[in-house]
Amino acid sequence: MRSPLQAQVVEWLARPGEAVRQGQPLLVVEAMKMEHELRAEGDGRLAECLVQPGDTVQTGDPLWRLDAAAPAPSPTPPDTPTLAAAPTGEREDLRRFRERMAFVADAARPEAVARRHAQGLRTARENVADLCDPGSFIEYGALAIAAQTARRSEAELIAQTPADGLVAGIGSVNGGLFGDQRARTAVLAYDATVLAGTQGMRNHQKTDRLLGIALDQQLPVVLFAEGGGGRPGDTDMAIVAGLHVGTFAAMARLSGRVPTLGIAAGRCFAGNAALLGCCDLIIATRGSNIGMGGPAMVEGAGLGRHRPEDIGPAAVQQASGVIDILVDDEAEAVARAKHCLALFQGSTSADPAPDPLALRQALPESRVRSYDSRPVVLGLADAGSVVWLREGFGQAVHTGLGRLGGRAVGFVASNPQHLGGAVDADAADKLARFMQLCDAWGLPIVSLVDTPGFMVGPEAESRAQVRHVSRLFVIAASLRVPFFSVLLRKAFGLGAIGLTGGGFHAPGFTVAWPSAECGAMGLEGAVRLGFRKELEALPEGPQRQALFDELLARQVAQGAAIPMATTLEIDAVIDPADTRDWLLRGLAGARLRPGPARYVDPW
Repeated sequence: MRSPLQAQVVEWLARPGEAVRQGQPLLVVEAMKMEHELRAEGDGRLAECLVQPGDTVQTGDPLWRLDAAAPAPSPTPPDTPTLAAAPTGEREDLRRFRERMAFVADAARPEAVARRHAQGLRTARENVADLCDPGSFIEYGALAIAAQTARRSEAELIAQTPADGLVAGIGSVNGGLFGDQRARTAVLAYDATVLAGTQGMRNHQKTDRLLGIALDQQLPVVLFAEGGGGRPGDTDMAIVAGLHVGTFAAMARLSGRVPTLGIAAGRCFAGNAALLGCCDLIIATRGSNIGMGGPAMVEGAGLGRHRPEDIGPAAVQQASGVIDILVDDEAEAVARAKHCLALFQGSTSADPAPDPLALRQALPESRVRSYDSRPVVLGLADAGSVVWLREGFGQAVHTGLGRLGGRAVGFVASNPQHLGGAVDADAADKLARFMQLCDAWGLPIVSLVDTPGFMVGPEAESRAQVRHVSRLFVIAASLRVPFFSVLLRKAFGLGAIGLTGGGFHAPGFTVAWPSAECGAMGLEGAVRLGFRKELEALPEGPQRQALFDELLARQVAQGAAIPMATTLEIDAVIDPADTRDWLLRGLAGARLRPGPARYVDPW
């Protein structure tokens, strides 16, 4: 037998004169710090050892002489190695690994889990398991512990700070609908049972690692954000303030590139809330509290002592516009997250369509009677597909995500029940951000218009109305996604221009129901301003009112849907029952304009 490599002889595993079998290890040599077993080339007797331990051999040097008992069979080809049979016992390194991994699971911390459940909340791992398809989640950094070995024993940290308080990895969400590739999702879940879900240095490192992968591989991100923010107790890092961490920039960098969904349950303060605020959509439970500073930070700033429950409760944050979707519990939050992710992941087979004839009765016959416009959206969208966003804020418009014929779209609908549908500063901010969201996610926009215009008056202008409402024009001008407008009833002034993406000729089409009426301003105001002299020439009372009614009727007739279509200011007048078909045909031929998406404004 000749040496197959340059090496140093370590030891013999057989003695001269000993009978050996083909493939039996005979000699151990070492090369490049690795030991190699050299095996018998056939059955026989080891006749002579030609090298000794400590010798250095070159490739081709003789090693031993074997007296063959019989012709040796053909050796196994070197390119078809096989694994040895499994040993009966467990390897020591595998045993140590299993013992260490046991501390990562919820089962290793029954008391912490019990306390969590007693609060009516789930553990981070329970939420991740509910979100991801079974067996699909691969965890990054599960063996991390808090960087506090200078003040606590390693055994204590292993037992009490598993994963350094952050469950992070990649799993499949809605894989049954879209396949594993489109369903791949980056998931980060702060563990409130570990140091109150605070952000330690190692879980910052894990977060940065996963957010980098999400950006590189274009994966959506779901963040379970509960926790208390930065952790001051880590001692193993040579830092003072830790303000150099890249986590917040990494999270912000995803905006406009991949969908990001944040979920808040329990207390979400400081750094955790900052990451939550970067998300495209925020889903929060009714029992949540969200704030840029928790009780300790508030007290440290000299602003008094407050209970955590008093800082940013869900009712306040829904009304202020922080929360996009308010839910009862974490189970519903996860279900909504799956629903919203599915809208980004792709088209589906269409769910049953609503009865189109019902739309003919959707509006009251009186042109001045308010009504709930959300049933109009539900009368167009695939059944069960619509999820409403930011319902507690900017209530002059409704915004929601849903599907039309299986394709995901964004819905906008004026709300005549609030300010008559007049767009105020809050509604403008809500709609402007919604357009950014749809553009970033590649969702066409359908706008249902019934507005007297922008809100006016001294109080409205005291809230920087001019700047807020002009966002609608600027953002709409750079949209990449298709935009379609349907005039339901009132479409007046600059507000109507804002709700149609910049004007009646800006959308892919602008169509009107027969109930629509249009004008440069509200028709009643137009009569009072345009015919002031004629009206004031008559005494107050029935005679003046009769003239006003006559002039208003003329304005209504002139601004009605059919005259507007006659002058080509709108594209068509349609039967309300045909609206869904119009939209489906429009979507079928519409394309995404070229160019990258911009970021989604957190506000």
